[in-house]
Amino acid sequence: MRAAVFLGPSLSPALAAKELDAEYLPPIQRGDIDALLSRPVPPEAIGIVDGRFLSSLSISPKEVLSAVDQGVRVYGSSSMGALRAVECAPWGMIGIGRIYEAYASGAVDADDEVAIVYDEETGAAASDPMINLRFAVEAAVERGLVTAGTGAVFIDAAKKLYFPDRTARNVLRVVEPALPAGEHEALTRFFAAGAPDTKADDARLLLGAIREYLG
Repeated sequence: MRAAVFLGPSLSPALAAKELDAEYLPPIQRGDIDALLSRPVPPEAIGIVDGRFLSSLSISPKEVLSAVDQGVRVYGSSSMGALRAVECAPWGMIGIGRIYEAYASGAVDADDEVAIVYDEETGAAASDPMINLRFAVEAAVERGLVTAGTGAVFIDAAKKLYFPDRTARNVLRVVEPALPAGEHEALTRFFAAGAPDTKADDARLLLGAIREYLG
């Protein structure tokens, strides 16, 4: 394979394969890039979307830059990839998507914005990333579904939850007494059917960028 992509709950490998013919690997951890570079034929491009932390050592900037120094194009988006891209962009890593841009601009700066818990066997997310909730509420306000004040109440309540407990459903339960009934209902319907998934959208952008690079 000319490309290897570290992917997890942000976008399923089955959906990703429709966007790019690549080797899809589990969320990245320390040592994974070195393992790719030690192959007889390393990939021409590496995409980092999801990564491990807490239970495993997270991928270091030094390891990313060792790949860049060897001429491998390294892209990052969505989650761990966005975090590392912000750190390594000055030395050649390529950041992709709205989440990367939010970190690069300083609009968000906490790692817990992209943190979630997920089932390691199925890859299914068991919580919602703060950054997805943030962009979803922004979209709801822009569409006129709720006021900016309601959006601010929702975001404040979500941020106060420990990241494994962050789900749209939990936040909606917490804020229900503080919101007008109509706006609470509108947000509930929005998250059930129409909320954007920015992590997945950014992952697709990364795959498209790699596809374009490889020709």
